[in-house]
Amino acid sequence: MSRVLVTGAQGFIGQVLVRRLLQEGLEGQPLSQLVLVDLSFRDAGCDARVRQIRGSIAQPAVLRAAMATQPDTILHLASVPGGASERDPALDRSVNLDATLQLIEACQALPRPPRFIYSSSIAVYGDQPAHGASEDQVPQPAISYGAHKLACEILLADASRRGWVDGCSLRLPGIVARRDENPGLASGFMSQVFWHLAQGQRITLPVSATGRCWWMSAATCVDNLLHLAGMDSSRWTPQRSFQMPVLHLGIAEVVDALARRFGVPAQQLVHYAPDPPIDRVYASYPPLATPRAEALGLRHDGDVERLIDNALGANALGADLKACG
Repeated sequence: MSRVLVTGAQGFIGQVLVRRLLQEGLEGQPLSQLVLVDLSFRDAGCDARVRQIRGSIAQPAVLRAAMATQPDTILHLASVPGGASERDPALDRSVNLDATLQLIEACQALPRPPRFIYSSSIAVYGDQPAHGASEDQVPQPAISYGAHKLACEILLADASRRGWVDGCSLRLPGIVARRDENPGLASGFMSQVFWHLAQGQRITLPVSATGRCWWMSAATCVDNLLHLAGMDSSRWTPQRSFQMPVLHLGIAEVVDALARRFGVPAQQLVHYAPDPPIDRVYASYPPLATPRAEALGLRHDGDVERLIDNALGANALGADLKACG
């Protein structure tokens, strides 16, 4: 039996993760307690294993309440997304950097070092090389969001060296397909195109038709997070940071696959109006080689058709979370 803490539990990935934990436990082991932290919760139902803590993990009282549950495993997803963080540097630092460091440091008071899985981002790389990338690419963040993610990766590895946690960071690509049109998420167009075409609605994409992205469904992202949370940490590198394998797909390739799936005319519904910064940062990704991550058992969705299946399947489960506050 294990006690698990999830921050950002009501977010897009968090909801999928929580459903999986309640259904399957962690690596086949049932949960004795699942502690969820987020600003608010939509469901006030009841599952005796679950405790909801409302508020930001950046708030000292919320952090104290979460750590008082003495988690064995922490899955830290909470963050302010890149677009919003650029507009509000103080909030960005408070949540994306300071709160993560405080959460790591608070683990020193636990009876034993918890497994700590940190949700990092491909934003640590910054601008991409034109012809190819690898998991050994030197990070060069182009925005504060990426800089703070990279700093937290380093701090988590150092805390693991000190024995405060048994931690690892996993760099997430564009995860689809969230339903909300979050204005703070500059890569949100990657999800919006799924739902607009599913409903036969017009959409203007801020990238060129020839742009290419790194894609992953929320279901596969959660597979990877849980796999990392349950595996033998002696297999991890000293950096304790891994790039997830990705599907390297063109924007038009995904649009065409969605149009076929839903039987809609892509040329009539999709308009391209590239926003240069977004097109350069979020739709100019080269092929990515990740042999080390794949050797650990991390994976991508397989192909564009399975990406669509997995992305829509994760959302089809609904957002019903039965928990006790």
